[in-house]
Amino acid sequence: MKRGLVLGKFLPPHKGHLHLIQRAAEQCDLLTVIVATLSAEPIDGNVRFQWMRALCPEQRVLHLTDENPQYPEEHPDFWSIWRRSIQRLHPEPLDIVFSSEDYGERLALELGARHVCVDRERSTIPISGTELRNRPLSNYQYLPKLVRPYFHKKIVITGAESTGKTVTSRHLANRFNTVWAHEYAREYLERLGRFVIESDIPDIARGQVALEDKMRLSANRIYFCDTDLMATCVYSNYYFGQTPSAVRQAMDERPGDLYLFMDIDIPWVADPQRDASDMRDHLREQFMNEIHRYNVPFRIIGGSFSGRLKAAVQAVEDYVSAF
Repeated sequence: MKRGLVLGKFLPPHKGHLHLIQRAAEQCDLLTVIVATLSAEPIDGNVRFQWMRALCPEQRVLHLTDENPQYPEEHPDFWSIWRRSIQRLHPEPLDIVFSSEDYGERLALELGARHVCVDRERSTIPISGTELRNRPLSNYQYLPKLVRPYFHKKIVITGAESTGKTVTSRHLANRFNTVWAHEYAREYLERLGRFVIESDIPDIARGQVALEDKMRLSANRIYFCDTDLMATCVYSNYYFGQTPSAVRQAMDERPGDLYLFMDIDIPWVADPQRDASDMRDHLREQFMNEIHRYNVPFRIIGGSFSGRLKAAVQAVEDYVSAF
């Protein structure tokens, strides 16, 4: 039986890694993939390990969490440290070490195996983990579908009542060929046929979170939210004088990547769920306070309906171009 090894950070996994693993699997009977992670790395190690288990169902995938040095110059026993770590996880003799890196030759020697280099020049799959981390949306085609949602950007259309948030969200989703999460509070209250009461706030927050998570999974690079928990916090404070701690904590954990703040310089339109026509200035201030509280990127979108749609599209294009 020929035993092979692929060692990597998979930070993140990409199609170049899958090409390497496919070629390795063709040349051995048992292929082990070791996901080597450090606690300080920008993508959680267990997340990467679970990704690789799902992406490589026919291989043995192991997780190496030893805090090993990353370069030979960092430690005089660099190669011995790595040899011991790998042999602890894979005590059976190895025949082939597969890699796309220069270190593969020395690693194979340390493990008593031969080295097979696959696509060292990255001519087949021209991408690296560093490029993907820096510009995931620009290199989206190299990400496996399983990994893509991790990099999806959440763009929130927010602001006071009757400022065109829903129309703008729908327009942007169509323009960028993606999905949008509607305002869950509206759906929730329409179903109950009444105005909001204080005990509704946690339920509304949970529904909004679930809806956003669902949209994130089916998005195309970005997804839009017709408000998010920021609005839940603002209106909870407005109507009831406080925000439940669990709702605030949830907001702390999931702010948007970009906020398009719809300004109040358009006429008020009456609606059964709206009652704050005389408080738009106050609510505008509260929303801006929340945006500054989370120190998130934002654009103020004002003017006529047609003008603000055009401005919103431009703001999203500007933002996405950086990724």
